Amino acid sequence: MNQERIGKFIAECRKNKKMTQAELAEKLGVTDKSVGNWENGRNMPDLSLFKPLCDELGITINDLMSGEKISKDKYQERFEENIVNTIDYSTKRINKYGNVIGLLLVIFGLFISISAIMIFPSESSWGSIYSVFGVMIFVIGISKLTRHIKYYIRLLLILLIFIGTLGILFFTDYVNVKNNNEAPMFRETSTYVGSDLGDVIYYDTPFYDVIKCNDKYNIVKNKKYTHEELFNYCLNR
Repeated sequence: MNQERIGKFIAECRKNKKMTQAELAEKLGVTDKSVGNWENGRNMPDLSLFKPLCDELGITINDLMSGEKISKDKYQERFEENIVNTIDYSTKRINKYGNVIGLLLVIFGLFISISAIMIFPSESSWGSIYSVFGVMIFVIGISKLTRHIKYYIRLLLILLIFIGTLGILFFTDYVNVKNNNEAPMFRETSTYVGSDLGDVIYYDTPFYDVIKCNDKYNIVKNKKYTHEELFNYCLNR
């Protein structure tokens, strides 16, 4: 599909009808800038405008797609060729918009995840919820960007990216607990246990546990702790 040739043909037909770009644009419900872009070969009219455009210019869709008036003896041949070109053009446009949407989802997902970690305090469960939500949007974006890859490879890639991204979040949370003395954001449960020693809080995460003795967060082995074990641990700290 030769956009430049089609654009010149649109301009020629418009002038033969003694219409300005603004007049044609008004009849089609678009801007005169859009008509100018068509005629300069910068882009093509939307598929929904093909018939009304051809009606205004007094040509057939086959003529429009060919960029010239088609003689009867070549009509069928060019018709079949133009169908293939139209399908190819539509597919490319769909892929183009799909890539833009995919890229926006990737950026938006990362923005949500990073913002959630920075905005919400570690004691709040909303940070982990929004972070995981952001990861899901990010993965959907990756899925759209990789839709041309074979299905099983694409599925494996998406799974690895999802697991890897979650792994980065969990590792970042671990480093934050260890270095910044804050509660783990990605926790399954948290249990408050009062004692004469002060506040004892137990945080159960998927890969490690955290015991808070007064104001100190201590990373411990991942297992189920009884109240007595928690008391004894803080007593010996």
